[in-house]
Amino acid sequence: MRAPEPRGFDTTTPAVVFKLDPNVLHHGGLGVIRGLGRAGVPVYAVHEDPLAPAARSRHLRGRWLWRPEPDPERINAGLAALAERLGRPAVLFPTDDAAAIHLAEHGQPLRSRFRFPDPPPQLPRRLAGKFSLHQVCRELGVPCPRAELVRISAEAVEFGIGHGYPLIAKLATPWTGAGKVRSTTLVHDEAELLELARACEQYDTGLVLQEYLPGGPGDDWFVHAYRGRGRPKVFTGVKLRSYPAHAGLTTLGRCTSNSLLRGQAAELLQRLDYRGVADLDLRFDRRDGRYKLLDFNPRLGAQFRLFRDSAGVDVALAAYLDLTGQPVPDGLPPVGREFLVENYDPIGALGYWRSGQLRALDLVRSWWRADEVAWFARDDLAPFALMCLWMGRRALTRPFGRRPVERAVLEPPRYAGRPPEGMGAAHAVKEDR
Repeated sequence: MRAPEPRGFDTTTPAVVFKLDPNVLHHGGLGVIRGLGRAGVPVYAVHEDPLAPAARSRHLRGRWLWRPEPDPERINAGLAALAERLGRPAVLFPTDDAAAIHLAEHGQPLRSRFRFPDPPPQLPRRLAGKFSLHQVCRELGVPCPRAELVRISAEAVEFGIGHGYPLIAKLATPWTGAGKVRSTTLVHDEAELLELARACEQYDTGLVLQEYLPGGPGDDWFVHAYRGRGRPKVFTGVKLRSYPAHAGLTTLGRCTSNSLLRGQAAELLQRLDYRGVADLDLRFDRRDGRYKLLDFNPRLGAQFRLFRDSAGVDVALAAYLDLTGQPVPDGLPPVGREFLVENYDPIGALGYWRSGQLRALDLVRSWWRADEVAWFARDDLAPFALMCLWMGRRALTRPFGRRPVERAVLEPPRYAGRPPEGMGAAHAVKEDR
């Protein structure tokens, strides 16, 4: 299903894609670059490496090579320097939790230079935190799985004994990172749980254990929404496959209309007084017939391009229009449209194949019928080629016990020109005109 390109709005205000997590294989930012860039918006982006796939998109007007230090004042100084180079206000798009949290808590001095949503300052941190989200759900009466924050291995073992296996383990604050520990892990037995708990003890990070909700095909849902000045724009979809299997990021998703879930999500955003783009993960629990909230990401979801409606509007464009004072047109959701993440889906599909839930022929058919993919685009081939190189590098380094590419600390690249003031140790600016 080919979604229409939007037409007839003012694109003179630039957009800036901003993230703090050093993950070069983040396809959500590339989606913003391509979507707004094709619509005529001048798009700029912050990148941690000159060979990051999104940094080479032909739809990018300019790129800032910058690895910000974890200090609010230095981050703001770097963004202010970026704004000086632009010379006019721009819409700022945080594409990871850390960036969204920073803007909510420390972004007030930047409001004369950038346009971005203004949720209650501490709300994004509470929603992004895995146990603090559980506490929010309990306060508001929102259905969610049983969960517990554990600090030592003995507490983890006790949770496993009480709730059984498998169970879900999550980093309490995934935006801070924890070495080789995945942000979300499906744990099958006590031995796996102990290994994970000891790793979290080593890195001194909290571990949230969550009951595993039984489910089957069609039970995993996600919601992408934007709430600004007008009525919230809310889309619903089904997660068909994920990586890791059954407990990770969406690698194959389908837009599916669900008026009940759409209404519940809109009500939750209103009760929270949440403003901005949101990405929610839920599972339908057949034991009590309720949708249970698993994650609330206070920023763009990486697969947001799935939901480009009949007016050509997705949540990124809705945010751009609203923040530039333009009306957001209504459109019908693209029911049946599918989105594929081609670098992670083959890996995640192995888990479904091993459990007998996926046949090779069905896998190939799902790749063939995907309406949009994360990396490959005929009008923008460089990001796909670079993604393949990064994935190859990761495949070569993993067997030797090295850290995954997306969590590795890359050597500072060599840059030409003098970097702007206040942008940290590894930084530079390169702008294409």
